[in-house]
This record gives sequence, C-alpha cells and structure tokens, in this order.
Amino acid sequence: MMASRGYDMTPTMYSPDGRIYQVEYAMETVKRGTLAIGLRTEGGVIMAVEEKPRALQTTDITQKIFQVDFHIGVAAAGYIPDARVQVDNARYFSQGTRMTYDEPAEVATVARHLADQSHQFTQYSGVRPNGVSLIIAGIDQKGGSIYVTDPSGTYVQYAAVAIGASSDDVNHFLEKHYDPGMGMEDAASLAIAAINLKAEQKGGTDHVKMARVPSGSGAFEKVPGDELASYSGGASKFQD
Repeated sequence: MMASRGYDMTPTMYSPDGRIYQVEYAMETVKRGTLAIGLRTEGGVIMAVEEKPRALQTTDITQKIFQVDFHIGVAAAGYIPDARVQVDNARYFSQGTRMTYDEPAEVATVARHLADQSHQFTQYSGVRPNGVSLIIAGIDQKGGSIYVTDPSGTYVQYAAVAIGASSDDVNHFLEKHYDPGMGMEDAASLAIAAINLKAEQKGGTDHVKMARVPSGSGAFEKVPGDELASYSGGASKFQD
C-alpha cells in the first residue's frame, strides 16, 4: 500500500482519491493478527481465537477473549493492547447502563458504543486509529447477537464471521459449512476447523481458546481445555 504526498501523516486528511491512509494501515494491522471466530447458534453464541503458545508459556490464560459483562464477551484480532483499552471502555459503559437504567446493556448498544469510540480516533490529529477489530457476542432480550467493529468505526452484525489473518478464506469456509440451526457442540467443532484451516499447528487444541454465552444461562463462560479437546474430533467433518 503506497501513500502519496504526505496524506498518510494524519487520520483526519483525505487523499485526492478519497482514501484515509492511516485507517487503511490500521486495517492491515488487523489482517496481520491471528484469527478470531464468532458463531451464533440456536443454543447461544461462541467466540474462538487462535493463540500461538510459546514453549514456556502457561496456556490457561487467553489474551484475546475478554468478558465485558455477565452476558457479553469480546474476541479480538490485531493490536491487542488497543483491544484491552476498548474492552475496559466497554466494561465501564455496560456498568453505567446497569446503574442508569437498572438493566443490562444490549449487545448492539455496546457494539455501537465501541464503534463510535473507534471513529473518534479518525477525527483528531495527534492520535492514531485503533489497530484492532472486535467480535462482540452475547445474549440479551433479543436473543443471541454477534457484531464486528473495525478501525474505521464501522460495526456490522453477523451470524458467523472470522477476522484476522486469512479471514477472507475462512469466511468463505464458514459460508460453506455454517448452519443457523446447528447446536453449540457442532458450532464449537466448526470454530476449531475454521481456525485449523490456516493455523500453523493443525492438530490438538493447544493453539485454540474459546468462550461461549449459552442461551439458557445467558452467562459468559470460558470453555476448558479438556472440553475443547472433545470438540476437536468433530472438526474433521467440516474439512473441505
């Protein structure tokens, strides 16, 4: 991506051909991040990410899936420190909604708030756009919802989506194999298969982290490693 005549020096300036280069650079940062997957099913929503563990790294902690509220989680792709800032912002917003309205925030409202915050970083000199995209997934009074935000401040609702490296190919894979009526177990297996499609490590689940919000409890929960391993066997039926 080649910028011209200094139009990439600030996120507030359009180039003559209508581009905001710093936003495009931030989008490229997202594409360099490892995969994150979001799936909506009849039984709830699932978030999964690829994390490449190092030899001496403990694997029971994920850096790319976060709990925002009792009923909402976030999966990130891109520059993860930016994700942590946005997640903290979302937590404060959700807490404020509970205190003000005595009810939990809707998933769409949290997604729009985060998108608005990202858009703010494209309107002022002296700041840079957030180099991260987020999958915001949860259960509210409208049912299960999944939204994706990007560095431009756009937010879009999906039934199934991948963000991060090779996400175009993985989204094509999801379009082929995703079924809106599938259960949570099949969706978990599909998420593992989608990550393995482009992952360096093909076997096992040491490189996969997953969380879910079941419709029954409406509560965010991380999927333990032994349960992940049980889903990996079902991933083979989704191979192309």
